[in-house]
Amino acid sequence: MTASRNLTLAITGASGAVYARAMLRLLAADERVSRVNLVFSDSALRVLAEELSCAGRSSVLISLMGTPSDKVHLVPNEDIGAGIASGSYPSDGMIVLPCSMGTLAGIAHGLAQKLIERAADVCLKERRPLILCVRETPFNLIHLRNMTLATEAGAVIYPAMPVLYTKPQSTEEMATEFCQRVLSHLGLRQTGAFVWKGDGSSEAL
Repeated sequence: MTASRNLTLAITGASGAVYARAMLRLLAADERVSRVNLVFSDSALRVLAEELSCAGRSSVLISLMGTPSDKVHLVPNEDIGAGIASGSYPSDGMIVLPCSMGTLAGIAHGLAQKLIERAADVCLKERRPLILCVRETPFNLIHLRNMTLATEAGAVIYPAMPVLYTKPQSTEEMATEFCQRVLSHLGLRQTGAFVWKGDGSSEAL
């Protein structure tokens, strides 16, 4: 039996709140995940308010989750002394979704000024999985170089791009399919996720 996972989900100030909501709900529902350390940047709260009508720190988690989960623990981005800021903390990896170009720059250059960047820095130095779901277009040269730096340091750049060959019927379905693929990359293959068979068809697991 696979050991339970202790994961961190960071939500930053880039468009793509629907992806963050889908990821949080999948993590909360996955029995293999025992704890989710959830961190918002200040800019993320503004984007969530604009894209999902989530307002205020106290109510945003309820709006995103729908159904409360004891495994989801909200950690302030200002709390640089939180558990996930230390290499001794038993973390199994981190997902930044969506990952803004500002957050990417902070991680790529090791600035670690707030908890999100520090927790990502810890994942890199401890050789733990770090998935950066970047969200921007078009990329300028600074963005591309920062993605290269983060990749060379051990991160995985996983752009927030929807899968279309499954013929999704809504933005929620597209977001869920994308998040299922991210979790599969972490070794958490999701029931119901589509797998390409190689003969022009796909099937749900």
